[in-house]
Amino acid sequence: MKESKLYRFSRPIIKIFTNFVFKPEYIGLENIPSNRRAILAGTHTNNLDCTLLISSTKRSVHFLAKDELWKGPKKIIFANMGLIPVNRRQKDHNAIVQTEKYLKNDCLIGIFPEGTIERENELLPFKIGAVKMASDTNSDIIPFAIVGKYKIFHKGIKIIFGKPYKIKNDDLTYENEILKNKVVELIKIGEQYGKNK
Repeated sequence: MKESKLYRFSRPIIKIFTNFVFKPEYIGLENIPSNRRAILAGTHTNNLDCTLLISSTKRSVHFLAKDELWKGPKKIIFANMGLIPVNRRQKDHNAIVQTEKYLKNDCLIGIFPEGTIERENELLPFKIGAVKMASDTNSDIIPFAIVGKYKIFHKGIKIIFGKPYKIKNDDLTYENEILKNKVVELIKIGEQYGKNK
């Protein structure tokens, strides 16, 4: 599938802005594959989280995003950035079909399994979509955790990527718990990272 021209134009600008203003730390970038299909799945702490993922790789990241964003002039921008609208009010079969189409073309998907931003700094229950799509398309899952706070011109935010792995069990509820546990471990790593330097 062709890369979005708008995404290709915007990515360097987003990366420069993000790195200059928020000075994030990236850990485990080597775990993001350079060409094969994969799902980046992890925590959602702030509306700026997408900029961290975009800045983490030269590949286009196709995000699943709430369909409320597809209103007015924003619809043109989001549609041309390769985002996938999701109706969070019901099980959205169309979003799954579109996402799996991207994955079968060896694209990179970005998803926040909690489905919304953490408001109390506490991990929310994971929705099953990430593990289902990974299972259906034999895609790698790359768990990630965003730890810390976005501080203007000061280090405070980290994004940690775990090793890629595949779904091995037909029990997707069980696999969903595995994904969540991997993210919890990455949060712990992020919290300890730098303390012993």
